[in-house]
Amino acid sequence: MIHRFKAKQGLVVVRAELTGPTGKASLRLALDTGATNTLINVGMLVAIGCDPATSRERVEVTTGSGVEFAPRVGLKRLFVLGSERRSFRVLAHTLPPSAGVDGLLGLDFFRDRKLGIDFRKGQITVA
Repeated sequence: MIHRFKAKQGLVVVRAELTGPTGKASLRLALDTGATNTLINVGMLVAIGCDPATSRERVEVTTGSGVEFAPRVGLKRLFVLGSERRSFRVLAHTLPPSAGVDGLLGLDFFRDRKLGIDFRKGQITVA
């Protein structure tokens, strides 16, 4: 499946649908091939019933400001770029408003899939 993005702009931003225990949300994620894990803004997770404060698992994350520990929470479903992951675990972290996105779509989402990014054509393919 082919998805288009604005190749001349900064971040590669994709639309995503999250489903949690008590709700759904539509958000914007930056496709980040440098991120090992998918990361979602805490406020979005709380809104769909995923409370990071109750998570027992913390993952070390290196950010621009240093090393932090982010809670890992489970989603019922994450749908993005025509692909779906059920019972998918993401990291919860607060992003600055200047980021302009609700999270980062990391490499963990693409495990067992083929990802192609063509910057000349502004196309992403996932198979």
